[in-house]
Parts: sequence; structure tokens; C-alpha cells
Amino acid sequence: MFAHPLVAYGWTAELDEEFAPLAEAGLQAGRITRVDRGRADVVLADPDPRVVRADTRLVDGPCTGDWVAVDLPPASGRGYPHAEPMAAVAAVLERRTAIVRKGASKNSEGQALAANVDTVLIAVSLATDPDLGRIERFLALAHESGAAPVVVLTKADLAGDAEFVREDVERVAPGIPVLVVSAEAGTGLDVLRACMGRTSVLIGQSGAGKSTLTNALTGDQVMVVQQTRDSDQKGRHTTTTRELFALPGGGVLIDTPGLRSVGLYGGEGLQRAFGEIEELADRCRFPDCAHGTEPGCAVRAALADGTLAQRRWESYLKLQRENEWIASRSDARVAADRERLWKQRTKDARGNIRPWHGSRNPR
Repeated sequence: MFAHPLVAYGWTAELDEEFAPLAEAGLQAGRITRVDRGRADVVLADPDPRVVRADTRLVDGPCTGDWVAVDLPPASGRGYPHAEPMAAVAAVLERRTAIVRKGASKNSEGQALAANVDTVLIAVSLATDPDLGRIERFLALAHESGAAPVVVLTKADLAGDAEFVREDVERVAPGIPVLVVSAEAGTGLDVLRACMGRTSVLIGQSGAGKSTLTNALTGDQVMVVQQTRDSDQKGRHTTTTRELFALPGGGVLIDTPGLRSVGLYGGEGLQRAFGEIEELADRCRFPDCAHGTEPGCAVRAALADGTLAQRRWESYLKLQRENEWIASRSDARVAADRERLWKQRTKDARGNIRPWHGSRNPR
């Protein structure tokens, strides 16, 4: 059996092989547990797992869950005049998976929420009526990451119709496990643990019960939980950063702040989240069917006989338009970058041309 101090955090033999050249260079293997303003908490194998604070300014966009190579400072006690030197993240290993959403700004940049995740736990509160369209967005986001999604209906102790809600959610999440749990009562947690991979991430809106669920799964009060509001039984926003926690028996869980917006960044996730629509489109008479007035359109037929819900079709179209906008913005940015590069090269080339004043061999 493969043995390494960070196995409980998801370290594998493949990672060991990939990291070998970095180890020969004197760097330490670690995993980022938290990122905050140019600094990160990194769990190291030294030789037992310990957490150090490290500078991240040498690498581009590290996020919670990244496997990294850390350059440790010399041992203390060397008489530094001002402050002890800080460890630094020298390299980020290639990500297997990543939760990436469209950034909060209006440009088309993506924002990595968590890296190297096996399971995406989509927390949805049963204290209020679930927003099916938002669940579809989260599912597309999860599918796009390359990880396996699981819908977790939380706060079952506050709902008397949990099983009916689960049936509604299962219709918009075909083939995806939909679990009903109560962290307060401890129900459904064993089934949830069985569905989790080595690295799981909790995503969802504020008040979905992610922090309470994190405490229940870790067996410790690692997250502060505020009281719910009497008006709608929603929890107040408590999590402010993405943080990785070790789970009893191995594996890790990444808790994330509530997502107010779920902007998609990619396209494959949409097709997988709406797989039945993609299958219907494949059965249309014409391969370029626009699903409007074309004869033999399987999508329109499914809408007419109720096999495909109008709400789900409209949700699909809305997310498809967003993806097309992202793609057009990305293409435009790439074209603009190429144009700027070409102009700069032309300018540089002109600067290297010496002016010619008459004959090279004047008499």
C-alpha cells in the first residue's frame, strides 16, 4: 500500500512521481488549505502533517485544494535583523479538476473556487422552496469541473415534505444522487459520507447550511454557525473564505462562502446537466435543427407532449446564451491580444531598422 504523510489529504502515487523533480530541488510537497491576500495556509509533510503560512506571489492564481511545492526558509535563530523569512509557494502542480465560475466582474475571466476535487456537494436548503433553475446552474458548474456532483438537501428537520421536494429535484438532476440530510439531527450523514470522494467541496447559496454540515462531517466545531432568521429560517452568511478540512478516517472537505451568482465558464457542463435535451436534439430530423418551426423536431414534440418541461427548456436556453456570450468574449480577447502582440512586434522591428542616407560606399 502506498504510504505518504499526506495520503489522508489526497496524496497519490501519481502525485509522488510528478513531484519527484521538485523534491530533488529541495522543495516540500503540500496542499493549500486556505488562500488570503497573497498568503496561503499550506499543510506539509514534515514528516508529519503541519500547516505553514506561505507567500503565494511567485505563482499565478493558486486556490484552495491546489497541490504545491513550498520553499521553506532556513531554520530560525540565524539572527535576522527585522523579521523571520516566510515560506513561499514555488510551483503549483497541474490540476486534475477545478471548480471555475465566471468572475464577478463583467469581463469573461474565470475564477477558480477549488482545485483537485472528486465530489461537488451542492447544498440546497429545505427550509424554503428550492430554486430549480439555480440547482441546474450548480449542476452545470459541477459537471464542467470534471468532478462528480451530488445534490444535498439540507435542514430536513425543518421540512415536512422533504421526499416530495427530492422528487422535484431529481427531475432536474437526472442520474445524480439527491440526498436528504439533517446535520442537526444527524440523519442521512452516513449515506452522504458514502457518496463523497477523497476531496469534496461544498457549494451553494448563503444560508444553505454548509457550515453546519461541515461541522457535522468533520466531527468538530471548525466553522462558526449563526442562528437562523425567524422570518425565513435561513442562516446568516458566516463563511468568508474557502477552507479545506481533514475528515475523520481520511479525505478532506472544502467549505466555500455562499455564491450569490453562479456564472458558468465553459460549455461541456451544460450539455451534461441537460443530457436529455441533448439526446432529444440528436433525434431531430435535421442535424442543424434550431428547434423552432422545423419539421421532425424531437425537442418541440417533447415540449408539446409534456415529456420535456417548458421551464427546463427555457433554463437550458438561458444558460446556453450565457455560454455563447462567454465564448464570444473569450474569442474577442484572444483576437485583441494577438493584434496587440503583432503591433508590438511591428513596432520593435521598425525600431531595429537603421535609416539609410544615400550610398553605403560614399566616395
